[in-house]
Amino acid sequence: MSIERFALTGKIAIVAGASRGIGKAIAIGFAEAGADVAVCSRKIENVQPVAEEIEKLGRRSLAFAAEVTQREEIERFVMDVMAKFGRIDILVNNVARSIMSPVMNLREDGWDKIINTNLKSYFLFAQVVGQIMMGQGSGVIINISSVAGQKAAPLLGAYSVSKAGVDMLTKVLAKELGGVGIRVNAISPGMVETKFSEAIWSNPEMHVEVVRGIPIGRLARTDEIVGIAIFLASNAASYVTGAIINVDGGSLT
Repeated sequence: MSIERFALTGKIAIVAGASRGIGKAIAIGFAEAGADVAVCSRKIENVQPVAEEIEKLGRRSLAFAAEVTQREEIERFVMDVMAKFGRIDILVNNVARSIMSPVMNLREDGWDKIINTNLKSYFLFAQVVGQIMMGQGSGVIINISSVAGQKAAPLLGAYSVSKAGVDMLTKVLAKELGGVGIRVNAISPGMVETKFSEAIWSNPEMHVEVVRGIPIGRLARTDEIVGIAIFLASNAASYVTGAIINVDGGSLT
C-alpha cells in the first residue's frame, strides 16, 4: 500500500473544539497531512492562533467562534466554510466539558450543560455537515469519545453517560450514512495529558491511581491521538465505519 493513501492532500476538514489539546493537535496534524482546516471554539481569540499555525504550514484555514449547542451558530460556521472552500470532506467533533461530581449531587443545569456540549453538539454538527456530505456523495465524520463511555469513571458520571451516547451516535450514523458514501467512526482515548484533564493528573494521588490501571504505564500525549485521526480521515480507512477505536494504553484490557 502506498503511503499516499494516508495523505489528506486537497481535503477540507472542520475540527470543532480546536483551541487546545486533542482538537488543536488533530487540526495541525491534518494540515501537515495536506488538508485545509477550518477550526472553531467558543472564543475567537482562543482559536485564531491555531488557524495561523495552519496557514504557516502552507494550508488554508478559517477560524470561527461558535456556541456549538446552538444549531444556528453551527449553520453560520458551516456556511462560511462552504463559502471559502466549496466543500467539506472531514468533520471532527471534539468539543467537551465536564463537572467533577457524583451524579446524585449534580445539579440539573450541570447535567444539561454536559449532555448538550458533549453529545447534542455532535448530533447537530453531524446533521448540518452530513447534509452537505450527502450531496457530495462522500465524507468522513470522526467523533472524539472517551474510554469513560465504556467504563464508569468516579466523579465523572454525566461525562461517562455523554460519551456512551457519542459511541452509540457514531454507530447509528455509520449505519444510516454508509450507503451514501459517508464513514463515521469514533476515537476513544484514555486519559490524555491536557488542560481539560489537568484537575485529575495534576493531583499526585489521583495521577498514581490512574496510571496504575494503564499497562503502558503513563498518560497519553495529544500527538498520540493524531495518527489514528489521520488514518480514519484518509483513504487508507476506506472500509472502516462504525468503529470505536480505543487509544488508551491498554486501560480497558
